[in-house]
Amino acid sequence: MVVLTSALAALAQRLGLDEASPSFRRALTHSSYASEHGEASNERMEFLGDAVVNLAIADAILRDHPELDEGTGSLARSRVVNEPTLARAAESLGVPEVMRLGNGERKSGGATRPSLLADAFEALIAATYLDCGAERAIAVAQELLRDELANAVLSPHAADPKSQLRHWAEVGGRGLPTYEVVGSGPDHDPTFTAVVKIDGVVRGTATGRSKKVAEASAALIAWEGRDNA
Repeated sequence: MVVLTSALAALAQRLGLDEASPSFRRALTHSSYASEHGEASNERMEFLGDAVVNLAIADAILRDHPELDEGTGSLARSRVVNEPTLARAAESLGVPEVMRLGNGERKSGGATRPSLLADAFEALIAATYLDCGAERAIAVAQELLRDELANAVLSPHAADPKSQLRHWAEVGGRGLPTYEVVGSGPDHDPTFTAVVKIDGVVRGTATGRSKKVAEASAALIAWEGRDNA
C-alpha cells in the first residue's frame, strides 16, 4: 500500500495534479474497476484527452518544425498520437502500477495492454486539462511526447508508417499490405478499428478517432514488429 501511494504521488506530481483530485483518480479508473465498484470510468475523459494530445502535437509541429508542410506534419502527428506511442508514454509514467482495474482485467494482464495504457494516458492529460487548464495540459503532453515527435520528424519517410510498411513488404516479396477498417460508436464520437494484413496474415490492429489515424497506427504496429514476422 505504501508503494502504491508513493507511485500515485509521484505520478500526480509529474503532471502537476493533486493526488486526491477526483479527476486524477477517475483518469486511472478502467471500466472493469468502475463496473465492480459503481464508479465512473475514464472512458469519457479519453475523448477529451485525445483532442488535447492532438492539439499539443499539432502546436509543437507548427512552432518547432517549420520544415514540415501540412501533409508531412499530419503524418508526423499520426505517428506520435497512436496507441503504441501513447502506451509507451504511460509506461514511462508508471501507469501500469497504479491503474485501477477489475479483478478479471488485472489477472488477464490488463495493466500491460497497450490499448488500456494509451487510453489512460489520454485520460490523464484530460485530468490535467480539467484541473490545471489548457496551457498546462498542452505543455505536459508536449513534454512527455517530445522525444517521440523528434523521432517522427527526422525525415518525411520516417513519419509515414504506411509507406515504410509498404516498402518493406514489397522489397521482401510479401505483397502489398491491405487494410480493413470498421467504425463503431455514435456519429458524433466514432471509433475506428483498423486491421492490416500482409499476405493474408494479420500484422497489426489499432483503433483511432478517424480511419486515417487507425490505419496509420495499425501500420506502425506492423512496422515495429516486422523483425518478428
